[in-house]
Amino acid sequence: MQAQAFAKLNLTLDILGKREDGYHDLQMVMQSIALADTLTITPGEGRMDTSLSYLPSDDRNLAQLAAAAFRAATGLEVRVDITIDKRIPVCAGLAGGSSDAAAVLRALNECTNAGLTPEQLAKIGEQVGSDVPYCVMGGTALAEGRGERLTPLPPLPACHVVVCKPPFPISTPQLFARVDMKKIVRRPDTAGMIAALEAADLAGAARRMYNVFEDVLEPRRRVQIDEIKARLIDCGALGACMTGSGPTVFGLFDGEAAARLAAQRLGEQYREVFLTQTV
Repeated sequence: MQAQAFAKLNLTLDILGKREDGYHDLQMVMQSIALADTLTITPGEGRMDTSLSYLPSDDRNLAQLAAAAFRAATGLEVRVDITIDKRIPVCAGLAGGSSDAAAVLRALNECTNAGLTPEQLAKIGEQVGSDVPYCVMGGTALAEGRGERLTPLPPLPACHVVVCKPPFPISTPQLFARVDMKKIVRRPDTAGMIAALEAADLAGAARRMYNVFEDVLEPRRRVQIDEIKARLIDCGALGACMTGSGPTVFGLFDGEAAARLAAQRLGEQYREVFLTQTV
């Protein structure tokens, strides 16, 4: 069986506070895009291989954890070999690993005829990672809590998306550690974003995109993120934003020609630039 694992974007990301368990309460509007990894799943002994040699193939990989979580939840001793052809950049804020895990859950549910609902699969996914429940469901959704509480939203109107990952890592734990709730002065207009989606207003949704992590970045990284956003806007993007904990930046375009031009210009400076669409 082959399965597609779609990347996700954060149209909005807000941090509401820190929880007693050490995690943060989040409020995010999420969107799937066609940039995807391809998973091939066959009966086997539990082996795993990826197109990137440096990725772990043991239980440090979320896809392997998802297979184990599925077996534990269903009692089915299904053993499969998993091969992942990676296209989603790693450590990029695009939920590549979480999406791979979600694809494994969906595929195992189908090939074993387990009959689990998407909601049940998402519940299993909670044990694997905070973004896995959303990646099981996909589409356009409001994610709250750690990301496990999901509310489907009207789809973002179909559009072209340019995705650019600059060549530096951002540590998610370190970024969360830099969060000072008293210093967060700019927040996304989540209610306005949902209203724009309900009105099928692409330009209105694009104007309301915002990620509070952008204000938490180290100054030199923030400058680099702002430069990519500015170049996307200059090329005609309706809006641009960093996704997740970064460093990936994306822009929404209502025309393919402008999107192609933006991807071409960014590709002259950055290696990981993708022209894709919403799903």
